[in-house]
Amino acid sequence: MDADDLPASGPQPDGSEVVRLLSYNIRSLRDDRTVLARLIRACAPDLLCVQESPRFWFPRQQAAWLARSTGLMILSGGLSASGPLLLGRLRAMPLSVHDVLLPRTPGLHQRGFATTVVRFGTAAPFSVTSCHLSLDRDERYDQCGMLLEQLDRVGAPLAVVGGDFNEHPDGPGWKLLAGRLQDGWATAPWGSEFTSVPDNPYQRIDAVFATPGIDVLACGVPDLPRKDLIAATDHLPLVAVLRVPPGS
Repeated sequence: MDADDLPASGPQPDGSEVVRLLSYNIRSLRDDRTVLARLIRACAPDLLCVQESPRFWFPRQQAAWLARSTGLMILSGGLSASGPLLLGRLRAMPLSVHDVLLPRTPGLHQRGFATTVVRFGTAAPFSVTSCHLSLDRDERYDQCGMLLEQLDRVGAPLAVVGGDFNEHPDGPGWKLLAGRLQDGWATAPWGSEFTSVPDNPYQRIDAVFATPGIDVLACGVPDLPRKDLIAATDHLPLVAVLRVPPGS
């Protein structure tokens, strides 16, 4: 299935909004960035949760290049979240930014959350977070708890998270999140399940989670040219279509 098979984004008669979110680990733009930008445009996201945006070599300029090349604008993240980055269309109105750096374990990478509260039209505001969790099992579990704390701290009743969790759905951290949030693929599977690796997909380590109150209409990996997916980065793009309820 390709992105054209998904429900169209936009306002609904009852004041709700259908929003398309793409979560994508771009491996610091080290691969074919022209192909990567083309794949992102083909997915036509309203919101883009990026993992592994460039951190060391002109990170702001590279984030700006990605935004220009995909027709999106920067919402938050990048350096302020140590890699996770949020982009969105002009119709995504940012209301507040809540990026955080997480406690760092010596010898392991710095991690963080890129979080922005956004509003589409007259629909209810919601927070959107991009994250990339640790390769270390114990640290990753702690970060899953910190992610739930982040959603509580931001205070928006509705929230969406897109990320590379470096864990399978049967892992303890994933189960912790799924105990409180909707796992997009498990809720409304669409397309393909596995997100890693592009030349031989065999595992689901990327996910979109949403709080109750947001309807997950579809979630999965779209059918895009295999050679492009392999050339772009070392993960597959994960698309979720969400219905955000009307505002009060």
